[in-house]
Amino acid sequence: MYGCRGKEHLHNISLYFCQFCSVLSNSGYSIVKMGFWTLLEGFLLFANALAILNEDRFLARRGWTLAEMTGPQRNSLKGQIIGLIYACQFLRLPLILFNIITIIIKLFTG
Repeated sequence: MYGCRGKEHLHNISLYFCQFCSVLSNSGYSIVKMGFWTLLEGFLLFANALAILNEDRFLARRGWTLAEMTGPQRNSLKGQIIGLIYACQFLRLPLILFNIITIIIKLFTG
């Protein structure tokens, strides 16, 4: 049986991971941890990606327009994603400001 063998199995996995990390750190590699700032940058990049989607070239060809989402379809997962896309496109000016602020902060902090 190759399933999980309990706490000792998880302990062995964590020991192997710690040994792997120490080997990497001794060989010159460093493991970068994801912090809150990196998470915010990821969300900003995702919002930028949604904001630049063109309705005529991309969304309408796939049936992802708000006009097609009526009634109970708006509460579906597809309707919620379409709403998120249009919200990011509607809030382009604040998104531009957040990008400028992020660029300035990255210039000064590195």
